Amino acid sequence: MKKKSLKKQRKFGLIGKNISYSFSKKYFAEKFLQNHFHNCEYENYDIQNIREFTGIIENTKGLVGLNVTIPFKEEVIPLLDKISKNAKKIGAVNCITISKNKKLKGYNTDYYGFKKALEPILKNHHKRALILGTGGASKAVAYALKKLKIEFDFVSRNPSEYEIGYKEINADVFNEYQIVINTTPLGTFPNVSELPKLDYSLFTPKHIAFDLVYNPEETAFLKKARKAGAVTKNGQEMLIFQAEKAWLIWNK
Repeated sequence: MKKKSLKKQRKFGLIGKNISYSFSKKYFAEKFLQNHFHNCEYENYDIQNIREFTGIIENTKGLVGLNVTIPFKEEVIPLLDKISKNAKKIGAVNCITISKNKKLKGYNTDYYGFKKALEPILKNHHKRALILGTGGASKAVAYALKKLKIEFDFVSRNPSEYEIGYKEINADVFNEYQIVINTTPLGTFPNVSELPKLDYSLFTPKHIAFDLVYNPEETAFLKKARKAGAVTKNGQEMLIFQAEKAWLIWNK
């Protein structure tokens, strides 16, 4: 008599645009290998338009969980059946569970990953932060800063009345804000020479420069901030924390 086949195949993946460089696929492939999760696989779903999302859900057998990255963290929300309280407050989703009857629930693990990565380098004088960028990732960062009781303002290329423009960031602003967080994709491989338009000589040893970009390991933003004396950190650890949080959500 034939033995029954092993556990049912479980598929996970990443939804995003131009994501061949992605951390997630390599990370989860190694995790599955090391832990002998032979029934699990992780794929990149590189799409140009969010309209392609529904087809992936309908046509991918065994799909139980997805990560979401740039530029779909906000666009995906109307296509979900439900979102968690935190994701609703943030206004962005980077993790989705798919039930047997194809019901979709969105979560945000970015804020958790960022908070866990930032906490070890915080000192008592780190009271205020500048968030460079206004996309889905910036919203998760803002939510984490609220949890840490750190005041913040957003910096935008096209600022609204509630945002700061890059041209307004001078020495006085740098004295007021001791943490600068890049949530834009500027500097991501292969465009490694790109960086936010700041006067990097204004960074001091009292500043933290945090870049959500993790490839390359040290972006042009981090390199210039480090040379001026700032404490620097990239997005690698944040990604690991948010990935592990996603894994827990998928396996509840």
